[in-house]
Amino acid sequence: MKTLRIATRQSALALWQAEHVAARLRAIHADLHVELVPMTTRGDQILDRPLAEIGGKGLFLKELEVALQERRADIAVHSLKDVPMTLEPGFSIGAVLERADPADAFVSPRFARLAELPQGARVGTSSLRRQAQLRALRPDLHLTDLRGNVNTRLAKLDAGDYDAIVLACAGLERLGLGARIASRLDAPDWLCAVGQGAIAIECRLGDDAIAARVAPLDDASTHRCTDAERAMSLALHGSCNVPIAGYAMETDAGLALWGLVGYAERGTLIRAQASGGREAPQALGQTVAAMLRERGADAVLGIGQP
Repeated sequence: MKTLRIATRQSALALWQAEHVAARLRAIHADLHVELVPMTTRGDQILDRPLAEIGGKGLFLKELEVALQERRADIAVHSLKDVPMTLEPGFSIGAVLERADPADAFVSPRFARLAELPQGARVGTSSLRRQAQLRALRPDLHLTDLRGNVNTRLAKLDAGDYDAIVLACAGLERLGLGARIASRLDAPDWLCAVGQGAIAIECRLGDDAIAARVAPLDDASTHRCTDAERAMSLALHGSCNVPIAGYAMETDAGLALWGLVGYAERGTLIRAQASGGREAPQALGQTVAAMLRERGADAVLGIGQP
């Protein structure tokens, strides 16, 4: 193959990620011409309702997967945190790039930390995971939905609609907006979205020529860690309809995984942590999921209920 086409969303962050993948591919394969195929997804178009109400983060993938099916593109580049735990038939993850900062960012023009916000301050986020953790730490805050791309969210903050917002550090840093991070919300006290900070390359299943081109971009450590996180979420039937968080890291002994399930409305959090070998990340994820369910996660998730 002489040309490789990358399907991508049209947001500034998505285009940055796709260009990053394109640059890596060009550096590895001198004979390869790489071009972007930007497109708009339903998740980008519907901004007046929370994702949980309109079908979840999979709405960011559908149009890109159709382009792969119709061979208008050869790969699709996603934020891994937007990729459903189970892919549609006919697709696979060809590579997971080295993870950037997985932490969430507390962003405010007037306050340096979450603890400094005054009683009843307005905080913008549509993420149920973030809402659950915010309410656990600061039940007095007034939380309101916030959708749109990074620049749209920052513009609403700067216009005075919110006292603070919570975004992903990786997204801000990739867009050259790291200076907007007032402070980081770090694991294990605060847990990020499963896969946050990692870029995934989606391919057509069985397309060996494409798979061979993208395989060198895979970071084994990131892939193992995010496999553990995604296995935990899958075992919990995770989606953006329920607040699930997870973060795995490599240690001298193997892998460590922290998991969390929460009530977004009440701020009640259920936590679990376990360690395991590098050779079995999925098993570690399933172990932490079982621990969370033993501690009451089923009631939050609606598992086993009519």
